[in-house]
Amino acid sequence: MRLDKIGEFGLIDMIKKNTKVDRSVFKGIGDDCAVVSFDAKNFLLLTQDMLVEGVDFKSKENPYLIGRKALAVSLSDIAACAGIPRYAMVSLGVPADKCRHFFKDLHRGINDLAKEYKVNIVGGDLSVSKKIVLDVSVVGVIEKKSLALRSGARNGDMIFITGCLGGSISGKHLRFIPRIKEARYLAKNFKIHSMIDISDGFLQDLGHMLKESNVGAVVYGERIPQGRFSRNLTSALSDGEDFELLFALSPEAGKKLLLERDAIYSWVGMITKKEMGLKVLDQYGAPLKILRQGYTHFNAHIKP
Repeated sequence: MRLDKIGEFGLIDMIKKNTKVDRSVFKGIGDDCAVVSFDAKNFLLLTQDMLVEGVDFKSKENPYLIGRKALAVSLSDIAACAGIPRYAMVSLGVPADKCRHFFKDLHRGINDLAKEYKVNIVGGDLSVSKKIVLDVSVVGVIEKKSLALRSGARNGDMIFITGCLGGSISGKHLRFIPRIKEARYLAKNFKIHSMIDISDGFLQDLGHMLKESNVGAVVYGERIPQGRFSRNLTSALSDGEDFELLFALSPEAGKKLLLERDAIYSWVGMITKKEMGLKVLDQYGAPLKILRQGYTHFNAHIKP
């Protein structure tokens, strides 16, 4: 069967079923980071992201911002587990006809973001390729008591997001802020039941959370904060490349967060029983039909 028939997530499930790990692995394939044993109080977080020209960025875009994004997407994965990024390795495939200044600017984008988040670049690899390819691995650390995974959401939990959604391809996808600070604040002040970063679209990534947690959800469409370039609600729910946090808190913790009146956090829905499925409601409580759920690799369309 062709990969465009299996789909990205079908392929991941196939890989997951055929991959065995030992007892040192607390969480393997299927979350934003792998979680492995470290010491009595902490886990190590491991994540890796590949960016490909024509899929994740255009070759004519600012090389500084391309480099920045290459590291930022992996930092967003660390944030999704509420961790602290520490070390990174960067591999680059680049056409031989690219000029020296392109490489310098791209490298500067990586280094500037690494410095901002106190991440050490400790190695990587270089190769010639027909298109620009960046592959970044990041190692982080998280207190065992504070680890957030996609699993753990419970019936009755409140669903929150950071920031605004939609239209990110107009520029935000190259300039987004990895929500390390916000995730660490949540970890220190609340018990996060479940968390994921929004890379492939709100509805699709919420679906991953629901699957891993074995629950359903209702989303209040009018509560979704839309970005400057969001075209409509479907755009906000489905575009992807937002790299905001999507998380679930108990009603008690959620109400406490709302009382703090921090505009960065928005309450957008509720976790329900699994049999309720995933529903998006309009301002009158009527269900909305959202035709586009988000982005997946190997199918006919490319990122918006």
